[in-house]
Amino acid sequence: MIALTPYWWEAASPPEPIHDPVAPTCDVVIVGAGYTGLSAARVLAENGLSVQVFDKQRVGEGASSRNGGILSGNLRIGLPGAIRKLGLEKGVALYREGVAAREFLAATIRDNAIDCDFQMNGRFTGAINLEDFEGMKRETDLMNEHLGIGAEAIAKADLPAETGSKAYSGGLLRHDVGMFHPAKFVRGLLDLALKAGAVVHGETAVAGVVREGERFSVSTARGKVSARHVIMATNGYTDVSDTWLRRRLVPVVSRMVVTEEISDNLMKHLLPKRRAMGEKRNLYRYFRPSPDGKRVMLGSREPALARNPRAAAEHVRKGLVEIFPELSDVAITHSWGGYVAFSRDELPRVFERDGVHYACAYCGSGTVWAHWLGTKVALRILEKEGADTAFDGSPPKAIPFYEGRPWFLPAALAWYGIKDRRKERQPR
Repeated sequence: MIALTPYWWEAASPPEPIHDPVAPTCDVVIVGAGYTGLSAARVLAENGLSVQVFDKQRVGEGASSRNGGILSGNLRIGLPGAIRKLGLEKGVALYREGVAAREFLAATIRDNAIDCDFQMNGRFTGAINLEDFEGMKRETDLMNEHLGIGAEAIAKADLPAETGSKAYSGGLLRHDVGMFHPAKFVRGLLDLALKAGAVVHGETAVAGVVREGERFSVSTARGKVSARHVIMATNGYTDVSDTWLRRRLVPVVSRMVVTEEISDNLMKHLLPKRRAMGEKRNLYRYFRPSPDGKRVMLGSREPALARNPRAAAEHVRKGLVEIFPELSDVAITHSWGGYVAFSRDELPRVFERDGVHYACAYCGSGTVWAHWLGTKVALRILEKEGADTAFDGSPPKAIPFYEGRPWFLPAALAWYGIKDRRKERQPR
């Protein structure tokens, strides 16, 4: 029987709430106790502000403990796309900040001795056809010219050193991408925030935020709070407490599956370097070895019309077998889903609206961006050096005829699936 809870929770399940008293006043209220909210809470509390964090679920129970633990800091539009869309200076600035964000995350883990199975094994992204590979070669050159990260374009003949899969026509290798155990990292961030003096209220929903002069009145399930500042850190889990933001973010389910333990020889064949892996697809698939190197973990977009979690798990399992036919008879032990949030332009951002601070729209790469941009928001409130970010800008644009229920998602996912199948039929 497949467990329908995250594999990660076996080592670090979301902590049960303590239900400390809710203080009627504080300096900062943060809505959302994932990577964004906990990162901001830690910095603010370390600088002497009184901070309360509220989450309708247990701490970190959303995407922060459900993701694949791949630290890409990726942008959906890619470096060439960012340059075309935003210009050379802005596009390069976004990607340079990604390099800094990954280094900052690694430093946070290292300097605070967070036990989260962190490893820097790099990430390989497979090209589905020759056209994709030619684009990857151009992207490799751009990355090395502007970022100096030593990226490599891997030709098809050299693929056996990276993967036993026959599904690719080459690929892009980045050595500056790592992996960690996402739920253990949540625990580490929570410990840092609590140690700094922040108060974190799990299973305490926020019903709304109202501005009252220079302060905000925040209605929670356990009473009202008056605060000088508010940070909304809900991303893909934004609910009706912020209908304005809901019209600007599309929650998409990313589903993961985990195999039973496989032999060391098979793992060496499938993933010889134990790297994080991905594919050049519209419906992105990402995979990696488990931290102990005994299982294969794969995530992809869940079918919009999936009948139930087990049917969705079977769909994702078939994707795994497409990549690695050797796993066709290997059992799946865990499968679960979590929400990622997309904006219309597919770019993360921080912004302020009517005095409320926001960090959101990570588009599936929140393992890096949430920690980075949560910290940036905290520094903005503190008016401290280091608050500047290339992701500071206007709010995401509202989506026409959309109020939080993505009625258009089945058609969009079907169209992206058609485009991916066309890719597969092109020369390899």
